[in-house]
Amino acid sequence: MKHNVKYLRIVILSLVFSLISIVGNAQTHTYLEKNKAVASELSMKYGIPVSVILSIAFVESGGGTSKSSTVYNNHFGIVGKNNPQSKYRSFSSARECYEAFCKLIVKKNYYTALKGSTDFSKWIKAIASAGYSTRPKEWMRRLNLIFTKYSLSGIQKDQNL
Repeated sequence: MKHNVKYLRIVILSLVFSLISIVGNAQTHTYLEKNKAVASELSMKYGIPVSVILSIAFVESGGGTSKSSTVYNNHFGIVGKNNPQSKYRSFSSARECYEAFCKLIVKKNYYTALKGSTDFSKWIKAIASAGYSTRPKEWMRRLNLIFTKYSLSGIQKDQNL
């Protein structure tokens, strides 16, 4: 009898963890789905791959759950002076923030050489090397994880996540 209770407990915990995992993946997928149109538009305008824009936004905003993204519409961890409550810049919309990120990238030395390239690895190495992250190796590891987990490699050709 004691063995059956233990087994039942393990089965229930496994089901709960599976359900949490499914819900978590749906939430993060929702973030990508919600922002892919603006990322696609800005990709065409600035020549930065959609996969780069979305994966950086996802990592920097915790899949849209961070305080910066929910309170300040800051999905990229952009620092600024227009917000007295935080070191992070405040935006009126997610779209405004996405555009500000692209405008920051356009000003960087590596941009001219990479503009129009869809090579995700080259983009994130260049961005990391230019000091975008304080922990570039960990940051690139997390970006690659999102890129792989959500199959962002085909997003340039196929707009369906």
